[in-house]
Amino acid sequence: METYLLDSIDSLRAHLLQSRELYQVVADNEGEPSECYWQPVYGEQLPPLISRKPLHSAKAFFFAESEPMYVFDGQFFKETLPKVESFVLFGVQSCDLVAIHYQDQFFQQDPYYQARRQQALLVGLECTQPCEHGFCPTVNAGPSVRDETADLVLHPLDEQQWLLVVLSERGEKALKGLDLTIAAPNEQNQRWININQCERAFPNDRYLLDGISKVTEGEVPQEFWQQVGVQCLGCSGCTTLCPTCSCYGTRSVEKKSVEKTDGEATVSQVRFWDSCLYEGFQREASFHNPTKEAGKRVERFWYHKFSHDFVPEFGRYGCVGCGRCEQTCPGVIGVHSLMKRIADDV
Repeated sequence: METYLLDSIDSLRAHLLQSRELYQVVADNEGEPSECYWQPVYGEQLPPLISRKPLHSAKAFFFAESEPMYVFDGQFFKETLPKVESFVLFGVQSCDLVAIHYQDQFFQQDPYYQARRQQALLVGLECTQPCEHGFCPTVNAGPSVRDETADLVLHPLDEQQWLLVVLSERGEKALKGLDLTIAAPNEQNQRWININQCERAFPNDRYLLDGISKVTEGEVPQEFWQQVGVQCLGCSGCTTLCPTCSCYGTRSVEKKSVEKTDGEATVSQVRFWDSCLYEGFQREASFHNPTKEAGKRVERFWYHKFSHDFVPEFGRYGCVGCGRCEQTCPGVIGVHSLMKRIADDV
């Protein structure tokens, strides 16, 4: 693992743009306070790299919100794997990188996900200040980038200088032809000093630990979940923004051919994002529904985030501490609000 010192990230971005499309988080200046989103960037006037958590995580780059899986033209079934050019996600924060790594395991045998994932270069961005609603240290997802989750890592030393850490063979190959300077030991040590200071700056999370423990151990009574279920509007905001949520459904979509005069149609099987908080998500063909009650659905959601049952498969909880559920939930049952209630009242 080599660490370099950069006086500017512009040369790095220009180098990567020679062979890849480049996406980074860009602020939308129209709002107050402005939101930020993943956007493609081009040319010489590149926007500044901002250390802000985007409203949407990077999961849609790999797990598409809607995509055809195969087409039936009346005679044959044809697989419709996506054709993806090489691209780089530049400046992914540690929590979202851990989430991508989590999804990599879930979709390990999925050719549609892997067709995109294999074309991606992940450049992480380490945080030096806690973000709003975030609690990544509590769930072992930040603020430092975990080695197995990225190809390259950027760490800001000051307003001008950056450390560039190489974590994978793919990252090393991506830097070929770029003139780089090895970072001095004191500069490399500063990275860990900054990260340690960032971890200490996070607010007290005792209520989170207590609440998570009670959810994990199954100590939350059904009466409580029923009360919380009343507050859930089933809007799917939390599951849409959650970077580890991977629920999906499929449907058949018929499309009439404009090229054929006999009115023949092709039928596509489309996969789309679904939500375990929708009433019909687990409803069976017999109309039996194990999560007909909203309280059961909310319980199931949090069970998937903090249950011990998933740790052997994924090596961690299903929550990466980004806090987006708290940010978006109109029913005030995001992770902070809910865990405070569980810690204090259950």
